Amino acid sequence: MTGPGTARSLIRALYANLQRPPRSVTDWLADAVRAVAIVLVIVSLFALPFTDFAVLSMSLPAVMLSRMIGLRSGLDLITCVTVFVAAGSNVLELYRAWTGWDLVVHFACTGVLAAVALVLLEDAGVVPPTGRRRTPIVVATITGLALSAFWEMVEWFGYRFITDAIFVTYDDTIGDMMVGGAGALVAGVLASRFRLTREDRAPL
Repeated sequence: MTGPGTARSLIRALYANLQRPPRSVTDWLADAVRAVAIVLVIVSLFALPFTDFAVLSMSLPAVMLSRMIGLRSGLDLITCVTVFVAAGSNVLELYRAWTGWDLVVHFACTGVLAAVALVLLEDAGVVPPTGRRRTPIVVATITGLALSAFWEMVEWFGYRFITDAIFVTYDDTIGDMMVGGAGALVAGVLASRFRLTREDRAPL
């Protein structure tokens, strides 16, 4: 059971990683993407329909968490860009305009989110450290499929109760989940070979 002391230690570690100064060009780029994401979400609250603001704001937890858990700088940058592009593509209706773009985004976005989940599970002691053994391959794939299923349920809820502009079909749902699972599998393979976190991060 997590006690008050453990919770305080976790918060301190997250804050320490958050306030760590950037040390490379990649660090600066990732922080720049984070800053742009925050500004655009704030602007969208006043300039765009509430549904677009809600979609964009869903990207903020991921772009902030990737820094707070101490992802490697390259993976941090990829996570920030991928997640915000996924949200922005919805607002700009690129999924309707560009055939196959939704599959590309599902593959990439589910992959980076599965990587984030692996780090959280590693810190919780559920899986061994990334970069060792083959456990991350199985865990990442299962996690990616679960995330894909959750997202498809969110899309169905939005279509059913908010707006019928959301594209939901059986083939689209199954295809998205398969591609998302494939992206998570790739993330798991990479995690079985390389560490996902920085050497200088504050452990959670």
